[in-house]
This record gives sequence, C-alpha cells and structure tokens, in this order.
Amino acid sequence: MPLLAGLLFGALFMLGGLPVLVLGLVAVLVLVSVLAKPLRGLLAFCVVAPFIPWTTVTLGIRMTVSEALLALTWAGVAWQWLMGRLPPLQRGPTERAMGWLILWSLVPLVVGQLTVHGVEGNGPVNWVRWLLNLSTLFLVPLLTPRPEQRRQMMDCLIVGFAAMLALSLFYFLRTPDARVMIPVLASLKYAHPEAIQDIFSANYTRMASPWVHPNSTGGALLLGVPLAFFYGITQTGWRRALGMAVTLAGAAGIVFSGSRGALLCMAALVVWLAWRRAPGAGRTLLIGGVLAAVMLIAYPPAQERLLSLFQGSKDASTSVRFDEYRNFHRAVERYPLGLGFKVDPPPPGTDLFGISNLWLNYMYKLGAPAMLLFIAVTVAWWREVRQLGDLARMNTDNALRVGSVGAMLAALLTGFIDHYFSFTQVLLALFWLTMAISLQQSRPLPPPPAPPRPTP
Repeated sequence: MPLLAGLLFGALFMLGGLPVLVLGLVAVLVLVSVLAKPLRGLLAFCVVAPFIPWTTVTLGIRMTVSEALLALTWAGVAWQWLMGRLPPLQRGPTERAMGWLILWSLVPLVVGQLTVHGVEGNGPVNWVRWLLNLSTLFLVPLLTPRPEQRRQMMDCLIVGFAAMLALSLFYFLRTPDARVMIPVLASLKYAHPEAIQDIFSANYTRMASPWVHPNSTGGALLLGVPLAFFYGITQTGWRRALGMAVTLAGAAGIVFSGSRGALLCMAALVVWLAWRRAPGAGRTLLIGGVLAAVMLIAYPPAQERLLSLFQGSKDASTSVRFDEYRNFHRAVERYPLGLGFKVDPPPPGTDLFGISNLWLNYMYKLGAPAMLLFIAVTVAWWREVRQLGDLARMNTDNALRVGSVGAMLAALLTGFIDHYFSFTQVLLALFWLTMAISLQQSRPLPPPPAPPRPTP
C-alpha cells in the first residue's frame, strides 16, 4: 500500500506539478475521512449545498460538488455497512412510499430513452443524479440518530445559508445589477454560462445569488428561513445570533429576489404560525409587514413584482402559466408514461410547453403513477408529523420540528404556482433533507446502544 501511494502521488507530481499533487492529497484525505465517518460527508453537503449549489466537478461524469459529496457519503455508508458499524435504513411509512416512487421511476427511464429522439442527454446518468438528490431522506435518519448529531447538521446548514446570503447581499448592496454575479459563478465552475448570462440579463434588477434563477433563490430561502428561525430561538450564543441573522437576511433576500411565490408562501406560513400562537410569530408578522412595506417603498423593482400579481393575464409570466395549463394535455397525450430523464420539460424541438406545478411536473416527467406516488409520500409524511402539539410552548424538543414542518408546508404550497421542488438538482436534495429533519424530530429517539458485555 505505501508503494502504491508513492507511485500515485509521484505520477500526479510529474503530470501536473505541485498544485495537482496538493489537490490529490486533499482528495485522498477527504475520501478517507468520509469513508471512516460518513456523517462528515453529510455535514459537508449541508454547508456546500445552500452556499454554492451548482459548482461542478468531473468524476467520470460532470456533476455538482453537492451531488459528489452525497455520492461519497453513500460510499462511506456502504463501507460502514460492510464493517457492521451502521444500522439498516429507516423503513417508516414515508420511506416505504419513496421506495415505490423510486421503483416506478425505472419505467419512464426506459420509455423515455426509447421515445425521446433528436435531443442530447444521458437518461441513466440523470436518473442516478436524481436518486442522489432523493437520498437525503434516507441519510438523515441513518447518520443523525442522536440529538447532538442533528445539532451538528443544523449548524452546518445554517452556516451554508449564511454564506450564501452574505455573498448575495454583498454584491446586491454594492451594485444592484445581477450581472455582476456572472464572473463569480464562472470562477466557481458553474455549467451552462450562456444560460446564466440570459437569466441575469433578463432579471438584472433582482438580487443575484448562487442559485442563479430568482425563483430558485426564493425556494431555497423558503426552506432556510423557518429552519434558521426555529433553530435559533432555542439556542444560545453564536448559534442564536447566526440563526436570527439568517432569518432577517433571508426574509430580505426573498423580497430582493422578486420571487412572488416565495414571498406569498412565507407570508402564509407566518400567518399560520400566528394563528397557532407560536412564540414570536405575531411580532414577526407585524415587524415583517413594516419592513416589507419599507423595502417596497425603497426598492421600485419589488413594487413592480408585487403589482404584477394583480395584473392577471396581462403579466408576462402569469400569461405563460395560463398557456402551460391550456396545453398540458398535449404533453400527456404524447408522453403518457412520462418524458423520462433524458431531457427536462419541455422537450426541445417540439411545440410543447412546460408546466409550473409541482404535482403536474411529476406527471409530465414520470407519468401519472409517479404523481400519485409523490402524493402518497407527502400524505405518509403528514400523518407522521401532523401532531405538533401546543405551539405556544416552544422548547428545544419541538422548535425544530415546527420549523421543518412549516418549511415543508410552505414549499408544498409553492407547488401550486411553480415546479422547482420537483426535479431541480440540489434544491430537491434540500427539500427532502428538510422532510427528513421533520420526520426525525417527530419520531421517538432510538434506544441508547447497549453497553459492551464484560469479557470473562
């Protein structure tokens, strides 16, 4: 083994010099560290995914660093299973329903490969990447069975959101032009620079972020803000300060991004929490309303986005959504078993539209059975988490549960007006991660491990 390691690092040094050798050493250290303790891979994902979600790396195939960390984590899990050091996967009602959805996805995967022609795309690779994004639902209960491990995970997640907001707000407040973010994302090796250029040029008055599209930014913050708030209020010291900072900055980010769906759903969540008498929700509703009014007065682009809600079909994006619903039946007729994983809706070279609806997008891409199975997953989840108890009494035992359930409800509510929680890489992983957190907080703690038997 030492001889092989020496040959490997010697070859790296000869081929690429000192920088490549250093990168190789770092990669080996990370690999060994995660194989020894897979939780480290999940913690790294929780920092990287909210901060720089679509930074890419090539490991045989090009994928995001976030997905590569999930793949590495699963490699560590497999190794620990071989060593007999990890329990089997959680098999609750929600996980079983997800298993059926994964099993069905093989059908549109095969059908899409055979029926979608004239487009570039690797269906099997995209399917594997989709599975990696879903896998956070299984990794959280497997790797964070104890409260102290969940606390580590939440610390990393809040740090990731804080870093993303610091970067986004810094550039926005310095130069309120989304196009200044383009060279930053190019240096982070984001794929499809031409698409990034188009998005930031079309919406240059809205806050840019590493999530690129303003609606994706709003969707990510819709998950991050409730988690940060309810985690922070039960902590002390830097954790509390960071949680409150992410809450305030995230709320401002939703307004500055101009994501109408995220803004409306966040407002609906706060109203629901105030109705349930959650501590601080009433004050948050009042303060948030005042701050939102100030931001709307001081920031004209936000005024335009809000007023467009009342323009109906005269608004361009609303008009497109009406066209999508009117033409959706044509897509279902052409692809009754789903479009598959070769390409995302709408397929290029056709006169079909996409669909801005979470559930119908499952039907579009994976067929009607997948939509029903996704509904089954969310119903099974709701049955497990719905007993929230008295929200007026908030403590460390139920605060994160309320925050994660609230974030999921807000995310599902956006599904009626947009589809980004269905198949958007990395954002999808955070969606299922949040669901897993709510399930973990709702289930009883596992019994402590039995002490080792004394040797005679």
